[in-house]
Amino acid sequence: MNGGPSGFHNAPVTRTFVIACALLTLIFGVRGRSANLGLSYEDVIQKLRFWKVIASIFTFSSTPELIFGLYLLYYFRLFERQIGSNKYSVFVLFSLLASLLFEILALMILRDQTSIVLVSGPYSLIFSSFIPFYFDIPVSSRLRIFGISFSDKSFIYMAGLQLLLSSWKRSLVPGICGIFSGSFYRLNAFGVRSIKFPHIIAQFFSRLSWSTPGSLPLRGDNVTSVSAHANRHLERNFGSSVSSVPEPTESSVATLVSMGFDDNSARLALVRARNDINVATNFLIEAQSH
Repeated sequence: MNGGPSGFHNAPVTRTFVIACALLTLIFGVRGRSANLGLSYEDVIQKLRFWKVIASIFTFSSTPELIFGLYLLYYFRLFERQIGSNKYSVFVLFSLLASLLFEILALMILRDQTSIVLVSGPYSLIFSSFIPFYFDIPVSSRLRIFGISFSDKSFIYMAGLQLLLSSWKRSLVPGICGIFSGSFYRLNAFGVRSIKFPHIIAQFFSRLSWSTPGSLPLRGDNVTSVSAHANRHLERNFGSSVSSVPEPTESSVATLVSMGFDDNSARLALVRARNDINVATNFLIEAQSH
């Protein structure tokens, strides 16, 4: 699984977040301060170091964590494509704030046991994203290696496990807090899944994210016209060569429909892609751009 079409097409918020994490990690790393940005009870409760809280959200503490973290952030751009950049921005903000509250609570609980300093980096967003990844992304292929069964989702889980255990308790706590915040989002706590930023704020973030003129969110008033165009494009280019392919599974169709495409377009793309959901997503977004 590669998260769909390459690049940050229809994922400007993810692009901004990834670039911000890479640049800040590089800047603090060059100055030798990235390893000292982890949060402690003293930072967030006693001295209220808000600058350190912000820096801690975006800055990885080591190069291996940066590599695994950026890979996962890049892969999870598929969720921004599914729900649109506006709602994804709400998901990002909710994940960061909810995880921060959980981390503060954890630091308060652990302060008498040991002087723990949490690892820095966007663990909250990464591990929040594992909740929709587990529930909403279907397995599209399986293989066996030395008698052990793997799916196309296994590598993502292994990368997440490596990041979760990279600094043991220091990374385990923020990772678990991210999982909690992702669970609360999925449970629609406080009606968060129905919240959207006002249009003027969404436009500001779109410009801030350096989005390209051709990148349109697959939500809102554009959905019907985009899906209809994709449908015509697929039928015109692929309709004559797909008669021998098995019927797509309903779970795969549902995943593409959740991205904003209509049922017929999703089925045509899956048939053309021989039921590979990532290739089908590529076909649909290519059809949109024509």
